[in-house]
Amino acid sequence: MLAAEQLPDAIAELQRALRLDYTLADARFVLGCAWLEAGEADKALEAFDHLEEDEETAPRIAAARAMKAQQRSDAGYVRHLFDQFAADYDQRMIGQLGYAAPQILRELADMVMPGRDSLSILDLGCGTGLTGVAFEDLAYRLDGIDLSPAMIEKARARNLYDHLAVADIETTLAGEGVSYDLVLAADTLVYLGDLEPIFASVHGRMKPDGFFLFTVEANADSGFELGPKRRWRHSELYLRDLAEASGLEVAGFVACAPRHEANVAVEGFAVALSRKP
Repeated sequence: MLAAEQLPDAIAELQRALRLDYTLADARFVLGCAWLEAGEADKALEAFDHLEEDEETAPRIAAARAMKAQQRSDAGYVRHLFDQFAADYDQRMIGQLGYAAPQILRELADMVMPGRDSLSILDLGCGTGLTGVAFEDLAYRLDGIDLSPAMIEKARARNLYDHLAVADIETTLAGEGVSYDLVLAADTLVYLGDLEPIFASVHGRMKPDGFFLFTVEANADSGFELGPKRRWRHSELYLRDLAEASGLEVAGFVACAPRHEANVAVEGFAVALSRKP
């Protein structure tokens, strides 16, 4: 199951084996490796904690500790999470969570770049393509990036995107590539704490008159923090200061509710940045 990348099934079977025999060291080791691949550092460390630290376990324990220290959600965790949700993602997000980030960004775009169309657009964390639907009429080229292969397949089925890639937005955007009139990140940056790398990468992929529009969840303090739902929150001061340091300027900044949790609106921001002249 692990070889076939069926992580949830593999983890469930390993846990079942350990319920039958708690002393199975091999099962516990493989379970720890599976949790590590899924980006679950705490659960990996819990599995490895019952094993002797040797040349086989030591590097994996070190990897789990390094994962915990990251100022972003681990790529394996995000992929594992959204692969599981892909089948009914649209229904869950719109019907249960009142997901409105794509529409919020479209309204912001109409406000800060009125009359613009025939745009080259990059959709970061495109998921099943809900943001692509909201911006389809403005695009002559629409590309999307997402960590989850299952979500990319859902987006591909919409026949909206010119190019789709299964990739990590931080590492992919850092290299050379296409420049865009508009870069979008609807409910995507909540899986990144430190936004400095992505701001720098997006700046490098924006045309001189380009825009970067995104939503985040709001942090009342001055920086960023990991919330109880394992989603990062960012403060207005942090975002404005980082934009300034990244060669970007704020073209629009509004309070919004990108989604709901337990029928309560999640406080957030919708932000539009442009390149400094």
